[in-house]
Amino acid sequence: MVYRILYNGKAGSGHGLDSAKKIESVLQDGTMQYVDVTSIDSYDDYMSSLPEDTRVILTGGDGTLNYYVNHTTEATRDIPLDYFATGTGNDFLRDIGVSQGEIVKDVNRFFKNLPTVTVGGKSYKFLNGVGYGIDGYCCEIGDIQRAKSDKPVNYTGIAIKGILFHFRPVQATVDIDGNRFFVEKTWLVPTMKGRFYGGGMMACPEQDRMAQDRKVSVMTYKTGFPLKALIVFPNIFKGEHIKNKKVVSIYTGNKIRVSFDRPCALQIDGETVLNVSEYEVTT
Repeated sequence: MVYRILYNGKAGSGHGLDSAKKIESVLQDGTMQYVDVTSIDSYDDYMSSLPEDTRVILTGGDGTLNYYVNHTTEATRDIPLDYFATGTGNDFLRDIGVSQGEIVKDVNRFFKNLPTVTVGGKSYKFLNGVGYGIDGYCCEIGDIQRAKSDKPVNYTGIAIKGILFHFRPVQATVDIDGNRFFVEKTWLVPTMKGRFYGGGMMACPEQDRMAQDRKVSVMTYKTGFPLKALIVFPNIFKGEHIKNKKVVSIYTGNKIRVSFDRPCALQIDGETVLNVSEYEVTT
């Protein structure tokens, strides 16, 4: 058996290949061939030309998965592909109920009918969620810290300082399937395909990524008191934040538009987009 191990060399602060080689402890036989996903010009051509005795395994985290689904077509995603998680957040793996260290067989079944987010005239597929507000801010600051140091980024610390000192809540306009409403003093308004994002935050506990109606969930997180925002926030890691109805509301729909009264950072499966005034999701 020949294994084509796809990895992102830029992932993990440039340690993508080293992380990918962890799969050798799971695959006990066969020949390993490592291929950087960024070196493939056409996935349609590459995947369709593989020899029959070749098994393709994609390795990496949520960012690598996002890269793959945004550089392939529906036709390419019909070709058999497995997945081995080597990331740090691994929200996709968490959402489908698979433990790290296990190979996900036929991962392409999760890549069907993905929602599209449009930001600044550009459109992207996403697997987990689109974060807008304090979550995007945390990704923005994390990117800055990562560029300056190899130390692990403490997103929890960034969030706490952001809520207390640096990030101001906004007024949001939310449109769900044509129903528009305004939300004052909003800290974040993510749209979710899965339940998890941000390294374990269960933003929308009832969201089903395999739902036949293809609906996504939108959460609004609002309060005029930073201390209240900080007190409720840790509950998001267990999905218990939704019990606080005065702060958190959940909606579902197929066409979502969210705008803020000032530009903020946004993240798509952990990848940061700066100075965003609005985003639109279609399923």
